[in-house]
Amino acid sequence: MMSTTRLSIVLTGALAAGALLSSGACSHPATTSSPAASDPGLVAFETVRGVLQHPRCQNCHPRDDVPLQGDDSHPHPQNVQRGPDGKGMVGERCTTCHGAANLPDSYGTHVPPGASTGWRMPTPEEKLTFVGMSPHALCEQVKDPARNGGKDAAALRTHLDDPLVQWGWSPGNGRQPIPVSRDAFITAWMTWTAAGFPCPP
Repeated sequence: MMSTTRLSIVLTGALAAGALLSSGACSHPATTSSPAASDPGLVAFETVRGVLQHPRCQNCHPRDDVPLQGDDSHPHPQNVQRGPDGKGMVGERCTTCHGAANLPDSYGTHVPPGASTGWRMPTPEEKLTFVGMSPHALCEQVKDPARNGGKDAAALRTHLDDPLVQWGWSPGNGRQPIPVSRDAFITAWMTWTAAGFPCPP
């Protein structure tokens, strides 16, 4: 005959096992999807964010007035500064070194790249910072005409066709291009804007 103590242990174990089974502990865990994961606009913005915060884009959108360089986003040497119009200081304008196009690969690496519309940064009044911004803060800033250079949705889309913006996908010898294709980026951008520019929490 089972002792009272042993019977108590057996019953306790059985009750615990039953509780686990009834709670689904032995089945696959329940999956919960965040609103962002099911919202096409927010999913699209994550692609947009990844492009904007890639070194090819964020290097000209730093927090302070020194442009950045390279895949590691290090400060530009030669004491290069944003300047009063975003195009450099007197005597050290961006276009002094950055021409109208990338130099041929035969020039080697670490040569100044170029774009036909002129190398530049945003103005000091509207810095449009990409570096170190949270997804929410970046989203709110990009869609705000008071902080994005006065651009509405149509003007923002037009800006994406600027040769300086397009340069990110063909940055020249020794630089990594933006890994998301330009077509995928534009598709994501249009999905985000069509959804009403939603921002992640």
